[in-house]
Amino acid sequence: MPLRILLADDHVLVRQGLKALLEREGHQVVAEASDGQEAVRLVESLHPDIAIMDISMPSFNGLNAAQEMKRYSEKTKTILLTQHDEAQYVRAALEAGVSGYVLKNQVTSELLLAIRQVSRGQVYLSPGVSSAVVDAYRSGPEKSKNPLTMRETRVLQLIAEGKSTKDVASLLGISVKTAESHRTRLMHKLDIHETASLVRYAVRNGIIQP
Repeated sequence: MPLRILLADDHVLVRQGLKALLEREGHQVVAEASDGQEAVRLVESLHPDIAIMDISMPSFNGLNAAQEMKRYSEKTKTILLTQHDEAQYVRAALEAGVSGYVLKNQVTSELLLAIRQVSRGQVYLSPGVSSAVVDAYRSGPEKSKNPLTMRETRVLQLIAEGKSTKDVASLLGISVKTAESHRTRLMHKLDIHETASLVRYAVRNGIIQP
């Protein structure tokens, strides 16, 4: 029985290439999304077996989308596609409950293997990701805990992408006053009080790409 797969990437050509690869292997691409918010909505309605997502998408990145998806579909496993092999990105993905972490320069050779392992309930990490990173995550006391709520993290991403408070409110479907409240609270939690420093924090923590 073919696996039902959702693709999420903000580049149409990337989605087309992945779809062709997956369909040649007999999998069924049930939907495509151009950002994390759309991907979450589709998971909620379609409950695919696997969601394959770019880690870097506008408005709602792959990490946040993966966390949100768990609320709506326990059966859906997530695989992130990324160019980052640094420890903080891998650790954040594991903490978000991601089942697969595939480096983009190895997608062609590894994605199908990742799908097979993830569909069996296993976790797949690209060989390019150091095993020491995984060992540190599993055994070390140090874990990168994001002090922000999911909503605050999303507000931070939008701010770091250059959106105004009014834009944030419109995109999230909240009032300008509520958006401003989220902004004030996240700046207090992070002890960061200027936009440029918020952008640097977002880049360092993989919330946006430099």
